[in-house]
Amino acid sequence: MAKKSKKYLAALEKVDRHKNYDATEALELVKELDYANFDATIEVAYRLSVDPKQADQQIRGATVLPHGTGKTQTVIVFAKGDAAKAAEEAGADFVGDSELVEKVQGGWLEFDVVVAAPDMMAEVGKLGRILGPKGLMPNPKTGTVTPDVAKAVNDIKAGQVTYRVDRQSNVHVPIGKVSFDLEKLQENLAAIHDIIVKAKPASAKGTYIKNMAVASTFGPGVKIDTGTVIK
Repeated sequence: MAKKSKKYLAALEKVDRHKNYDATEALELVKELDYANFDATIEVAYRLSVDPKQADQQIRGATVLPHGTGKTQTVIVFAKGDAAKAAEEAGADFVGDSELVEKVQGGWLEFDVVVAAPDMMAEVGKLGRILGPKGLMPNPKTGTVTPDVAKAVNDIKAGQVTYRVDRQSNVHVPIGKVSFDLEKLQENLAAIHDIIVKAKPASAKGTYIKNMAVASTFGPGVKIDTGTVIK
């Protein structure tokens, strides 16, 4: 286990690890305890009572947060013809077809999100071993494989986030920056929480949300009372 820094341990001492905080109090504490020398990201983490191995319990999707994430995303789009032109007009950072596929195959990975038109997926499929492990492979469930590439680019630039349950039944989603006003963080948290709650599979057993917490990039997690998120 990695050794924790003195700053982290000092911040951790101010958190009651046995308490589920009111959502607003938790966000205030995360902002107060942040010690990064940059504008850190605040993330919410869920521990769910689902089995990711079951097809009907693979929670995954995308949404645009009310106030974005505070992060500028570099978007590449695999498209041709009118779709490529639409992507460029929407503000995509890089647009191309076969030659862009070859560029990525050559090791170029200077982007954050990948969007593809459906007719490009046969070509983009060649990049599965490169993009897959990095979580960058386009997928219809997250809106990144779509005939409307312009809308996808606009949504991503507006602060779209993706969410996906991992093998340990956890979901991690960024909800903004430490510099965000408390109200914006509250509204972003409420938006993603509403989606996670509504995504509960009918076959899920037991308490659906086992626990949830928020934390900044380097800071300690602060547990939240789920009943206080949406008021």
